[in-house]
Amino acid sequence: MEEDLIRRDAAARTRRAYRMDLGQFARWAATHGLGPEDVGPKDVRRWIAHLSEGDAAPATTARKLAALRALFGALREHGRIAQNPADLVSTPRRGSHLPRVLSASEAGRLLDSIPAGSPLELRDRALFELAYSCGLRAEELVSLKALDVDHDGEQVRVEGKGSKTRFVPVGEVALEAVKRYLDRGRERLVNGDGEEALFLSKTGRRLGTSDVRRRLRTWTKRAGVGAGASPHALRHSFATHLLDGGADLRSIQELLGHASVSSTQIYTRVESARLRSTYARSHPRA
Repeated sequence: MEEDLIRRDAAARTRRAYRMDLGQFARWAATHGLGPEDVGPKDVRRWIAHLSEGDAAPATTARKLAALRALFGALREHGRIAQNPADLVSTPRRGSHLPRVLSASEAGRLLDSIPAGSPLELRDRALFELAYSCGLRAEELVSLKALDVDHDGEQVRVEGKGSKTRFVPVGEVALEAVKRYLDRGRERLVNGDGEEALFLSKTGRRLGTSDVRRRLRTWTKRAGVGAGASPHALRHSFATHLLDGGADLRSIQELLGHASVSSTQIYTRVESARLRSTYARSHPRA
């Protein structure tokens, strides 16, 4: 199973979640006397019902069902079973959830509040300027190498989901923040072990996504804006502000690295919700 996920370029976080999900299912199946070859669609539906009774969110249930599909798909490929029972079970409907978005002024206040003094401050300013300027995922930010930033071309090379590479334009403000960090910050964090990552910790190691989330919480709290915002909120803000500025969905799709434009269409709902709110506040007979 693990080898199949690696072959499909599944992220390490996805593989860990699937292992936990499948372990949970295996324990449930064992209590019902079911082996892998015994499980049918009815059993999968019973499992989904069991999760629902435990108040599992639709998104969580959908992921666990995806893990089962991957497991039984691998068993089918290896000739262990004739049919994937999870393929015959529909995915639970997820609630319509609009992403959190900072206003342009909030994003500006947040970024401008990060000082440019110490190496770690220079790093954080460059980190979040780049996140907002390019709409990068947290995993993409920590995967960047110093050489991925093309200062002359004003773009950054990004290794996205499924090992797909894309080149994203970088704004002048973010480029300047990265340059300051490279010139005055990163060289003081390097510990000499040959780490190529762009963003380093105070011990010279590559930052992790949890580090990015923790540092953003620190700065949003100090700035008094976007309390509780995640790195993904900066990505959502990037896309929404592009849409506000007249960018088309296809261009935003390419910049975000979405495989399908359907994933990008959620931002039209964000814009629609914003317009409805503005109308309700502004029109005398709203």
